[in-house]
Amino acid sequence: MKRFTTILSVLLVAVFVLAACAPAATPTPAPKPTAMPAPTATPEPAPKPMDIVDTAVADGRFKTLAAALGAAGLVETLKGAGPFTVFAPTDEAFAKLPTGTIDELLKPENKQKLTDILLYHVVSGKVMAADVVKLTSAATVLGKDVMVKVDMGNVYVNESKVVITDIVTSNGIIHVIDSVLLPPADKADIVDTAVADGRFKTLAAALGAAGLVETLQGAGPFTVFAPTDEAFAKLPAGTIDELLKPENKQKLTDILLYHVVSGKVMAADVTSLTSATTVLGKDVTVKVDMGSVYINDAKVIITDIEASNGVIHVIDSVLLPPAEGAMMDKTIVDVAVADGRFKTLVAALGAAGLVETLQGAGPFTVFAPTDDAFAKLPAGTIDTLLKPENKQKLTDILLYHVVSGKVMAADVVKLTSAPTVLGKDVTITVKDGKVFLNGTVQVIITDIETSNGVIHVIDAVLLPAK
Repeated sequence: MKRFTTILSVLLVAVFVLAACAPAATPTPAPKPTAMPAPTATPEPAPKPMDIVDTAVADGRFKTLAAALGAAGLVETLKGAGPFTVFAPTDEAFAKLPTGTIDELLKPENKQKLTDILLYHVVSGKVMAADVVKLTSAATVLGKDVMVKVDMGNVYVNESKVVITDIVTSNGIIHVIDSVLLPPADKADIVDTAVADGRFKTLAAALGAAGLVETLQGAGPFTVFAPTDEAFAKLPAGTIDELLKPENKQKLTDILLYHVVSGKVMAADVTSLTSATTVLGKDVTVKVDMGSVYINDAKVIITDIEASNGVIHVIDSVLLPPAEGAMMDKTIVDVAVADGRFKTLVAALGAAGLVETLQGAGPFTVFAPTDDAFAKLPAGTIDTLLKPENKQKLTDILLYHVVSGKVMAADVVKLTSAPTVLGKDVTITVKDGKVFLNGTVQVIITDIETSNGVIHVIDAVLLPAK
């Protein structure tokens, strides 16, 4: 027992010694309070981009443009889905227009004109600046192109400088320009172009007399070889006045249609032709000689006057269709028969046995009375002359209309008289630019050439003195 007590005492001493030698215990830190997390701020949603109209209004530099869009009724259009590209003139750009222009355009009666101007600033689609500079032109909503060019690092739309680019909107893009784009005026039609030119007064009058104004204001397209007033003035004196008479409407119409070709044939294409079919149905010849282009014998002096419904080429002489011009493959009688205005003359030549004579070599100059001219004779005269017993009288009358040789109008006017095949002279006078035979019979159409001579048309029958 004593021994057990001794052992226990030794163990206790050892425990205390060991405890005394051990390092001091590290005190347990008191727990710190947990900080509450700071509240996270909710980001505000980014503002939605405005449409083209609202963007322009909000900008403050486009008050005139905004007012114009309202007056033209285009606000809703440019607030639509688009996308659109708008070349937007600033207020300063509008201010460059002549004084009063803006006020005038904003009037209700000018709404269409204003609308056209504004639509000329709009291109369909979203065309960023990087794409604009790659273009040479762009089709506007108006249907007319604007030209695009880059010069010295600046971009120009027509002559307007692009000063700010790529203003993005919800329905397109705005590029700011420094002046207003004005659409080119619509081309006038062929008739209006000719009238406005001032060199085609006679042609315009002739188109009116022939009832062809509406035709040449139609869709076409047409190519017109247009004689100037000077070209018409080359015709024999009195020809134009005679052609403008109602009774000569068909002849005038034929002449005018002989100047018209269907389709738009530009000069570059004309020169590759040797002939062209006119609306009259008869061909004109085309030739290039010493760098000049000729239609038949008329010289083309101005080319490629474009109109809304075709093109005009200006010529220096009037084109006369074969029935009125060169009928070099037909005799005097053949031409008279084909013309249709000389039925009485043809019947008289037959009754007088002169058909073969005037189909001969000749040459002859015939002053040919029309059917209207014969109708001026007293009632019953023609029937009487056509009777066999009056053949000699009829023959004398007809031969009094024939001169030996081919006497063109330019030579006729130099004469005071001419001997006829009958052996009796006709007198020739020129009065007020008109040519008269025997004082009262007027020459109304000249120089209808044939294979054996020439025909000059007269308005009354020549009766030889007894």
